[in-house]
Amino acid sequence: MSPDQSTVLVVDDEQDVADLYAMWLESNYRVRSAYGGDEALETLDASVDVVLLDRRMPGQSGDEVLEEIRARDIDCRVVMVTAVKPDFDIVEMGFDDYLVKPVSKDDLNETVEGMLTRVDYGSQLQDYFSLASKKAVLESEKDGPELEGSEEYDELTGQLEELESEVDKTREELDDHEDFVGAFQDL
Repeated sequence: MSPDQSTVLVVDDEQDVADLYAMWLESNYRVRSAYGGDEALETLDASVDVVLLDRRMPGQSGDEVLEEIRARDIDCRVVMVTAVKPDFDIVEMGFDDYLVKPVSKDDLNETVEGMLTRVDYGSQLQDYFSLASKKAVLESEKDGPELEGSEEYDELTGQLEELESEVDKTREELDDHEDFVGAFQDL
């Protein structure tokens, strides 16, 4: 998917912040802005590829908007871009990445680009990236004893290891398939 054909929805109740993010992204993507959860859900449709979503908003919170996005089964990547420091509750959330404000223009653009790259991957690999992102966010925000004492972190780590094993197995199968395709093309 080429960046200029991709649509990014920026959702933040602070209009200045949403407008700044939109300005940073508009040279590479089609950008829509919503200044609250209700407006985000009204604006959201199947043409949106990436949602940049603040967590703490009046009315519908970003967490509630995320739940509704997943309930609607809209195939888009969701990045929480928020001042809310992550806690173990993020393990159960259905986002794809988590950025803690303040974020730079480069970080925002790199994150959107990474999310668009993931669109081409199968659900198994997308799930793997989502879990890896959650683990990295927690490891950057929590110290060792907090992580060691968390059931949620242990469960997340176990899920990630299991999925990593499945991804490796799938990759090996693809490698075998590529060998077959290469041999077939040689004929």
